[in-house]
Parts: sequence; structure tokens; C-alpha cells
Amino acid sequence: MTQTMIHDRGGPSAPVRHVGSPGLIFFILALGGFAIGTAEFAAMSLVPMISAGMHVTVPQAGHAIEAYAAGVCVGAPLIAMLGARYSRKYLLIGMMVLYVIGNGLTALAPNYLCLLLCRFISGLPHGAYFGTAGIVASALVPENRRTQAVARVVLGLTIATIGGVPMANGLGMLVGWRWAFVLIAGLALCTMLLIMRFVPTDPPRPDASAMTEIRALRNRQVWLTLGIGVVGFGGIFCVYTYLASILQEVTHAPAYMTPVLLAVFGVGMTVGTMTCAWAADHKMMPTIGGTLLVNAAALAGFPGAVHSVWSMMPIVFLIGCGGGLGTVIQSRLLSVAVDAQALAAAMNQSAFNMANAIGPWLGGMAISAGLGWESVGWVGSCLAMGGFVIWLLTLSDIRAAARRQAGG
Repeated sequence: MTQTMIHDRGGPSAPVRHVGSPGLIFFILALGGFAIGTAEFAAMSLVPMISAGMHVTVPQAGHAIEAYAAGVCVGAPLIAMLGARYSRKYLLIGMMVLYVIGNGLTALAPNYLCLLLCRFISGLPHGAYFGTAGIVASALVPENRRTQAVARVVLGLTIATIGGVPMANGLGMLVGWRWAFVLIAGLALCTMLLIMRFVPTDPPRPDASAMTEIRALRNRQVWLTLGIGVVGFGGIFCVYTYLASILQEVTHAPAYMTPVLLAVFGVGMTVGTMTCAWAADHKMMPTIGGTLLVNAAALAGFPGAVHSVWSMMPIVFLIGCGGGLGTVIQSRLLSVAVDAQALAAAMNQSAFNMANAIGPWLGGMAISAGLGWESVGWVGSCLAMGGFVIWLLTLSDIRAAARRQAGG
């Protein structure tokens, strides 16, 4: 039995007893991220199977993705506010219970409407889990390693794009799509049991409340930071959503190359997450700005690379690396929303789900306007540059505040 001091930013430090090393705790929290990432991304590849199994059209089956995203947007701020005063360990346990129930019921859904409801329920804990787990992870390390700690949690989601999605998709093809959700529910159950056993118990915060969290969001920097995520991250989803269709319609690549390119994207996202986290712990704002510019350049290069699989690989890898922005944004939110860390971190997930909707929507408009499949690269690059403009506004705001403080 060991004793660890958890530095809960926004609350008092308190010694807690646990039997898990920080490395084990990071692994457990990342396992939850792996389960959530597998559920989120694998569901997209299961849409044709769901369509056939539920006897609905493919677009109707695709509404299951939208129902999940709606659950994320609703659940992230709601759980963060209602759970502000409770122990974060027990919040994590409760969210994993909800994830087990949501995905377990999805596997048993008797009809289409029940399926949509179950996907909505499954999405509720998504954003709040990553927000809460990120706070727990960052409390285990010194201040100058906080972004890397958050990245180790998010790493579970990025690895899911490499291994979890093909595993769930393969299971769906072998024994049916329902078993993919059984697998996800099983991963969530394992995470819940491991959290109960090894994650330290932090004290509740009776002074915290939903109103305290909301009042802390008056900080202009919180909204600017969220804006960077909503706009800047939309470009990545703009390309990722249509990547499989572009490989088929423009590149005319063999079918087996689609999962290969998706895996390349996942590897890039994993590398980007860890690299950006390390850089952000040294220079936060330059890392955000630099990532946006690199991503804008990679997205601008995408249209010229779509006619060859081999030219697409490095571009898709670099676009995936831009996914590292998510961890840096979350870490910055923990810094600027000291009195509302849980809500701000949860809203970060809502912001990225908004980006997940905005990017494909704008890309689809460009394609429908006759600009060609490859136009999603230009749209994505414009979104990344839009995020960079918001970053410039954020930087200007920081410098103006510093001048006022120096003058006062």
C-alpha cells in the first residue's frame, strides 16, 4: 500500500491511499479511452451492417452516429456540472457503468428507435469521461508534465483508431454487428473494475456547485480556446470522413488499402498526440499555433496527392498528426478555467464533436457544389487557418491582459 499526494487544481491537496502506480493508473484511464474511441469510430464502419440488420436505409442507420454525438454534446456539460462536488473516482466509475449499459443495450436493441436511444445514452458519458480522467491524470504529475499526462489518457482513443476499430469491425463481419458492441461493453466493464481497485479516491468537493462551474466560464480565454478547437479541428474531420470514398472514387485504390490508410491516419494521430503534448509542456501557445499551421499546409497538399495511394500516405499521416491539437487544447483549458476544470474539459469534447459535424458538412457542401472530392482538402485547410486566426486573437488577448497587469 502506497501513499500519493494528488494536487487537485481548483481544490485542496489531500493524501490518498491506493495500490496502483501512476503508470498503471494512466493505463486504466487510457483503457476507458480505448473503449470509447472504439465505440465512436467503429460505429461508422458498422453502419452498412446495422442498415441490413435493422432493415433501414444506410442514411437512416447513419443517424445512430448523430444520436451518439448528440449524447456527447448533452452529457459532457451536464455530467460535469451535476458531478462538480463529487469524488472524481466515483464519477469515473459511474460513467463507465453508464457506458456498459448504453453499449450493452445497443447490442440488444429490438428496433431502430431503441437503437437510436441506446446510442444517445452511450454518448452521454463520452465527453465528461475524458474531461474527468484528464484532471485525475494531470493531478498525478508535476505542473510541467500535465499535458503529457492528459495525452496518455487520450492515447487510448488514438490507439483505438489503429487497433480497436478493425477489431470491432472484423467481429461485426464474423458474427454480427451486435457483438461489436458487446466487446465495447466488456472493455468498459473491465475499466470500471480496474478504476474501483487501483485509482486513488479523491475527496468530494462540497463547496463546488453547478453555478460555480458556470460562473468560472465567464473567462474570455475559455471561449477563445474552445473556438480554436471547434474551427481548427474541423478540417481534420472534413478529410477523414470522406477518405474512404476518395480512395474508391478518385484514387481507384484496391479495397484493402482503405483500412491501411485509416491506420496510417491513426498512427499519425498517436504520434501527434504525444509529440504535441511534449511540446506544449514546454511552450503551450506556440505549439497550438504551429500545429494549426502544419495541419493547414498538410490539408492544402491533400488535393494534389489524391491520385496515388503512395503520395496520400505521408499527407494522411501529417493530417492525423494534427489530432494532437485536442490534448493541447484540453490542457490549456485546465489552465485557464481553474475554478471550472471539469466543465471546461468536458466542453472541450463537445467542441470537438461540433467540429466533427461542421467539417464533414462543409466538405459535403463543396462536393455537392461540383468542386470535386479533393476539394475537402481546401475546405479543411481554410478551417485550420480559421482556427489560427482565433489563436492570434487569443494571443493578442493574453498580451493585452499582461500589459494591463504590468500597468496596474
